[in-house]
Amino acid sequence: MESVVSRVLDQMDLKLLDLLQKDGQLSNLELSKRVNLSAPAVHARIKRLETEGYIKKQVAILNHEKLGFDLLCFVFMSTNEHRTEKLEAVERTLESMEEVLECHCLTGEYDYLLKVACKDRKGLELFIRRLNEMGITKIQTSLALREIKDSTVLPIVED
Repeated sequence: MESVVSRVLDQMDLKLLDLLQKDGQLSNLELSKRVNLSAPAVHARIKRLETEGYIKKQVAILNHEKLGFDLLCFVFMSTNEHRTEKLEAVERTLESMEEVLECHCLTGEYDYLLKVACKDRKGLELFIRRLNEMGITKIQTSLALREIKDSTVLPIVED
């Protein structure tokens, strides 16, 4: 894969990114009105920001509870095996597991932190069994009782 050299973002780029991260359904016409730039120029900037990797993807963020995923869990896990091949295999498996919403490689006591959505306790039990089958040696699971803040918005512009 060819790497794309990113240039320094100007204030217009930052404003467009800020607007899009808050509402990804804004049309180019609406964005152009908000930033005082033509719709074709907005379109070109957004395409460039996508090509340069500033915009990873645009998605709908779903309500997990309304869709029957009653358990939101945070799973800390470690393995005794730290060879590169073993860790890469673990990471590929974690990437393929639909319950895993996020996976972070950590420093400290645990190797990974997972954000996991399960429909119920039975689903969580099956998920943990699958982790054990992967050779994970240490697992600590915490259930989220409620979400206080759930955001994907980065503080990239000052209001």
